[in-house]
Amino acid sequence: MLSVLAITGPIYLVIAVGWLATRGGLFARAEMRVFGKYVINLALPALLFNALSSRSLAEIVNPVFVAAYAGGSLLALGAGMVWARRIEGKTMPASAIAAMGMACPNSGFIGFPLVAQVFGAQTAGVGLALAMVVENLITLPLALALADSDTGDANDGRTRAQRLRAAFGQSLRGLARNPMIWGIALGFLSSLAGWRLPEFAGRAVTLFASSCAAISLLVIGGSLVGIQARGMVRDVSAIAFGKLLLHPLAVLLLVVLLPPMERQLQTAVVVMAAVPMLGIYPILAQRHGQDSMAAAAQLGTTVLSFFTLTSLLWLLQQVR
Repeated sequence: MLSVLAITGPIYLVIAVGWLATRGGLFARAEMRVFGKYVINLALPALLFNALSSRSLAEIVNPVFVAAYAGGSLLALGAGMVWARRIEGKTMPASAIAAMGMACPNSGFIGFPLVAQVFGAQTAGVGLALAMVVENLITLPLALALADSDTGDANDGRTRAQRLRAAFGQSLRGLARNPMIWGIALGFLSSLAGWRLPEFAGRAVTLFASSCAAISLLVIGGSLVGIQARGMVRDVSAIAFGKLLLHPLAVLLLVVLLPPMERQLQTAVVVMAAVPMLGIYPILAQRHGQDSMAAAAQLGTTVLSFFTLTSLLWLLQQVR
């Protein structure tokens, strides 16, 4: 167990430093958005490009990883929708936001640093790229489309299914402006063509990439300052259960059922699914009036994830 704590401990120590630094006034909570923009627009794209461009295409393209991650994420999303819509009787937007919290992990800000602690930055970078392809092309656009499918004009002559397709298409069109997708695309292209950056440019990209882990964890900690979870225990508990237990178990089930892949990627795909929800979860929920619930769920899930992730890594060590 001490060896596992040596992996998870540094991750949550940096998160705690971010919380303490913001709580103590060294940084304003609003400044966390600035740091977050740096990670999303510069550090993560550089990391993704480096991880992909330095490997052969055969090492990168792994359909089993994608199938396990996508299938498990869709199972968690569907379960979240059923719980929120059928059992709790929530509106379609509220149900979709709750389901998003269960199925869309923070693979970039927490998943990558955690997997990098176990297997190194190269394996973690490939796992992150494959996870982000699923998240950005399937899970997140679908969750946003579900949330938006009930917000259009009911008298516009379109059925809910038509509004859902339109919202899904709009979400996908937004990918053209996503720097992380550009980092993945350029990394794939560089690997396919065998291109290499000039040494000075490669070193500059590496400098950006190496700053990703610490700053992203600092942002997570600082963003948790001031969040209140009072009166939302039921929703927070359900979303935390879905994100930290249901999602990784669904992915693990598919890892067992699908054709085998190398052990490192098997562990990486499960760990990526087991981390808390994406950092911009409350921001995405704000449009539908669910930001307070989303922020409370993010706080509770992040705190609980120290125990669940530590336990998960310990269990995965036992079955090697």
